[in-house]
Amino acid sequence: MPDIFTPFTLKGRTLRNRIAVSPMCQYVATDGVPGDWHAVHYAGLARGGAGLVTIEATAVSPEGRITPGCAGLWNDAQADAFAAIARSIADAGAVPGIQIGHAGRKASANRPWEGDDHIAPDDPRGWPTIAPSAVAFGANLPKVPHAMTQDDIVRVRADFVAAARRARDAGFGWLMLHFAHGYLAQNFLSPHSNHRADSYGGSFDNRARFLLETLAAVREVWPEDRPLSARLGVIEYDGRDDQTLDEAIELVRRFRTAGLDFIDVSIGFSTPAAHIPWGPAFLAPVARRVRAEGGLPASTSWYIDRPDQADALIRDDALDLVTLGRPLLENPHWPYAAARTLGRTDAAWTLPAPYAHWLARYRPT
Repeated sequence: MPDIFTPFTLKGRTLRNRIAVSPMCQYVATDGVPGDWHAVHYAGLARGGAGLVTIEATAVSPEGRITPGCAGLWNDAQADAFAAIARSIADAGAVPGIQIGHAGRKASANRPWEGDDHIAPDDPRGWPTIAPSAVAFGANLPKVPHAMTQDDIVRVRADFVAAARRARDAGFGWLMLHFAHGYLAQNFLSPHSNHRADSYGGSFDNRARFLLETLAAVREVWPEDRPLSARLGVIEYDGRDDQTLDEAIELVRRFRTAGLDFIDVSIGFSTPAAHIPWGPAFLAPVARRVRAEGGLPASTSWYIDRPDQADALIRDDALDLVTLGRPLLENPHWPYAAARTLGRTDAAWTLPAPYAHWLARYRPT
């Protein structure tokens, strides 16, 4: 029976354990290029002992950034900087992953600690946004996006492919497509944001089309021996959850047929009117169902922080990986602390040798 410290193999990559670092935006890139902060941050998370370290949401184009400080992968300077980070993650024993996406109607926003709202129309730092339909998210994000033309759809799909190629050549061993959290792909899937009357709107088949076409295009350039995953918003908590979840599970089945290897289960975040039942591991039952009925190995996150809780999700066959965010920011050596909490006799093995050498000799009373 596997637990959180059991290795996990998918395609040609083996994670040393079932602990994955959630892609968490840092908002401190310059023109999309990661800097010293990113280099230290991601290498530190890898040295902490996680099996998979996934780089934050990385925009496939300048217009696809959430904020001006978001990372990007639309040019070679960005790819070169990320290549060094991918090497540092791998050198520390983790598999380097990266999440690529487009922010859609939630783009052109201030950083969270500077307002977390749309940049003012007269502020030169901002830019026009795009989405399937000219429908604003609302609340603190009132900007009305430009409704995408067929040419826009083709262009954005090509941007995803170009970013995937750069991620491949930069040495990333795991690619995640960001199809969640109210960003562009989720904008196509959700009736809250997609009011189109053409082949990309209306029915479930049409609303799923952009996601499936993008996945198929990326699959052509992403190596078969490296996992291709997606983070999908499978539920909105908006009063129509049964239908949304049923559609999401059907979409995961189609993803599997199209060549997806892994699904990370998350929330849609397509409407500010959602009533999300925040609580410990509240998405785990949803993820268990998606995993069982969708036919793909799966992970989820959101309020998973205790070692016994994370371990039980693996032991109970609910998940294949646990994806942690805030707990690893609070303590990058969470895997070491978890091993000790769970009674492992030599928890130091979760750490790099220069740390383990000292901590293996430390026996607190």
